[in-house]
Amino acid sequence: MAIAGPICQPARMRVFVTGASGFVGRRLLPRLRAAGHEATGCDREVDVTQPEALRAALVRAEPDAVIHLAAMSDVALSWREPLRCYRINFVGTRTLLTEVARVRPAARVLLVGSADQYGPTSEAGSPFDETTPQRPRSPYARSKAAAEALGTQAAEQGLDVVRIRAFNHTGAGQSDQFVASSFARQVARIRLGRQEASLRVGNLDSVRDFLHVDDVLDAYVALLDPSVPAAVYNVAGERATPIRDVLDRLVALAGVAPRVEVDPDRFRPTDWLVGDSSRLTRATGWRPRTSLDAILRELYEHWLAAECRET
Repeated sequence: MAIAGPICQPARMRVFVTGASGFVGRRLLPRLRAAGHEATGCDREVDVTQPEALRAALVRAEPDAVIHLAAMSDVALSWREPLRCYRINFVGTRTLLTEVARVRPAARVLLVGSADQYGPTSEAGSPFDETTPQRPRSPYARSKAAAEALGTQAAEQGLDVVRIRAFNHTGAGQSDQFVASSFARQVARIRLGRQEASLRVGNLDSVRDFLHVDDVLDAYVALLDPSVPAAVYNVAGERATPIRDVLDRLVALAGVAPRVEVDPDRFRPTDWLVGDSSRLTRATGWRPRTSLDAILRELYEHWLAAECRET
């Protein structure tokens, strides 16, 4: 078993990534290659719910490990299209596990789930660890919890399955459907005079645990190490950050003074979702390295540059 210290760097592996063209996947493939791995992947050209297509992709890749990112990750969309969410997140995971067991039974599988599986609490408390009961609320969170249960069953049957509950992570290139990126884009547009000085927000009193996406990728790479037990791991920053603090820092960074308007479509009851990543740290030595200020500066500068390119 790995011990705390330098982050684990497993020996060279062939790694296959589903959802490889998404926000995380686009960064993950070069990160894997930089670590010395042979990394390939698929996205929408391979329907992960279709056994034959997925089986053919796995046969071509001959992976030593699979990182399953393919998912519907937009919580709001999951409420509008719950059946599609179930099909991608649950049926896709079931198909993946079945086909890996069939054609690459020795491969390590990383199932990437979500902190939303816990269900936010209405009051602050101790950070959630992996023993905290899951109380998923949205179709997205329920589909992820159910997919993890499939992974647990597969592990009990002998497959090498690591189950990950990743807390909020962001960085340049993330869609503005997500809160920090949405704020950063709005602030950049106000700074450039492309949007009136008014910010549309949801509930600013809720608290989240924000990570930089590259820190999350470091965790995924470390969890590829076959000496790390195939268990459930939080990937969390252990930082309780009010959403209002994210907004205030971005506004200060841009040097603007916008009005703040609550959008009823974005508003949710006040809640709290912060994770404990000590199990992951003990197993691999992983710790997040990027400060919240650095995360938000990267987001703001990304959107500033993107908006300028559209001139």
